[in-house]
Amino acid sequence: MSSDDKYDAALDLLRRLDPAKAKTNLQNLISLEPELAEDLLSSIDLPLTIKQDSKSSNRDFLCCDYNRDMDSHRSPWSNDYFPQLSTEDLAESPFPSDKLRQLEIVCNDSFDVYRDLYYEGGVSSVYLWDLDEDTDFAGVVLFKKSNSSTTNWDSIHVIEVTNSSNDDYNYKVTTTIILQLENNTSSDLKLSGNLTRQTERDFRVEGNKDEQIHIAHITNLGTLIEDIESQMRDMLETVYFEKTRDIFHQNKNSLISKNQSEKTAQAEIVKGLQNL
Repeated sequence: MSSDDKYDAALDLLRRLDPAKAKTNLQNLISLEPELAEDLLSSIDLPLTIKQDSKSSNRDFLCCDYNRDMDSHRSPWSNDYFPQLSTEDLAESPFPSDKLRQLEIVCNDSFDVYRDLYYEGGVSSVYLWDLDEDTDFAGVVLFKKSNSSTTNWDSIHVIEVTNSSNDDYNYKVTTTIILQLENNTSSDLKLSGNLTRQTERDFRVEGNKDEQIHIAHITNLGTLIEDIESQMRDMLETVYFEKTRDIFHQNKNSLISKNQSEKTAQAEIVKGLQNL
């Protein structure tokens, strides 16, 4: 079997396994086929994890493959890796350019306000990296809302911004929502899965100064992500919650019907015994 066939088979298998155990399943597949590790890690979205930035008042930040270097993750607040890397490793670690780092700082502050307004808690992080052209960049906007270790909402927006012509920019956003719910009163009732959609839109970015351009990019990204999340929430409500409710009611009605049949049968037996 070729590498491509193994990769397709691995993706097909992961789609059929319990999404709540995606991390464990992925690690097991990588242990079986180490040559697929890089491709699988870059294509499979796992639930986000949280670390603290000891150089920025222990502020929480989100960890994913996009801000990872070896076993360390870069914080958007201090721009340092945790745990700390050696001087040799740090020299080869990815960092945004100084100009893009300024945009990254403003993005984190802005989307932190967005998170507080829409999620009423949770953690957000934004990471950016340079593309070939000076005006182009890519990045990821992350949100995590968690009420417990078994109830999580992870929102991952991978963005690519390219200058198409003059002041016109093309924005591509690939969004993945990872949802995991578990009933606090019954461990038998669980709901987990993910949904991925891609959106592309053109915006005009006007301004001569970096500050003006940064504000325009944040406004455009904020508008786009707000629209995407609203659409995907409605989609999840229809796909997951409505379907789950239908299944629940079907099972409930079947159980009621079964109980009624048993009661009727018991009554007939009792009546027969009384006539003996």
